[in-house]
Amino acid sequence: MLTLSVPTANSDSAWFGENDSRRRHVLLLRAAALRAVRTYFDDRAYIEVQTPVMVPSPGTEVHLDAFEVRGHPRARWLITSPEYQMKRLLSGGFDRIYQIGPCFRRNEQGSYHQPEFTMVEWYQVGGTYADLLEETENLVSYVAERVLGSASVKWKGQVINLTPPWPRLSVIEAFDTYAHADALKFAEHEELFFRTLIDKVEPHLGQEKPCFLYDFPATMASLALLHAANPKLAARTEAYMLGVELCNGYVELTDADEQRRRHENDTKTRRQLNKPHYPIDERFLAALMAGIPPCVGMALGFDRLMMLLANTEEIQDVVAFSDARL
Repeated sequence: MLTLSVPTANSDSAWFGENDSRRRHVLLLRAAALRAVRTYFDDRAYIEVQTPVMVPSPGTEVHLDAFEVRGHPRARWLITSPEYQMKRLLSGGFDRIYQIGPCFRRNEQGSYHQPEFTMVEWYQVGGTYADLLEETENLVSYVAERVLGSASVKWKGQVINLTPPWPRLSVIEAFDTYAHADALKFAEHEELFFRTLIDKVEPHLGQEKPCFLYDFPATMASLALLHAANPKLAARTEAYMLGVELCNGYVELTDADEQRRRHENDTKTRRQLNKPHYPIDERFLAALMAGIPPCVGMALGFDRLMMLLANTEEIQDVVAFSDARL
């Protein structure tokens, strides 16, 4: 457990305002958690990297909208994820990398969302689906033990045990159990699928222990590898705690031609929905064409992890300055 020392408040500071000591404590908790994340990965031979936040393409994923950067001599957007550039590093020979940094998404505001948030993202060449899940649960448990001295935490009035292993539940099983529905049939109607997931499935996930939901319909995973035995399913997973998504990861698609086809389909869908559409990242596709070894990757919302560690239900409580306080 890391010892936290709260600094003395400056009398002329307008840093936080009300509830100042609590906010200072949470920021120190956050700093300790960041150190623990780095220690975890460094001890496992991962290399920390930094990639640009202004990029020529923020991706084509249908449900993610990006902020355009004005004033740049070329078209640029703020990243919704560092995924493309990190995968280009894998193509260059790195085999274990991680990054902690800001990501930006438009139209995301609420108790669990901020337009600017912190992501912990990592990739492992040669890793398996099982490796990805184990790395995730081990990381979260490790950080809690280092920062709080226990892998059992209290959140939303309940005690959650973060000790691995976490339960695993396929999307098909979850829809059948909690919605009495066929997930693959519902996936043919995207709005119906997501409404059912949110209203009937997610509230049951991650009770007492976090839970992995895995094997999403192929149409719900534009960057994930499809299962050879059943191409209707993609090797995508999300972890939930008390119904709240903590992270999202894949066995990564490395086929450049298939990735281009998915980008083009996503762009077509965005146009049909009258959403902004973004350029395809040709250098990312070129990296896939040059060759990226089989790999897995995970993106974990660090601020949501902090909500769990700080026992708060508002994301603005775990950042130095929320968007509303700027």
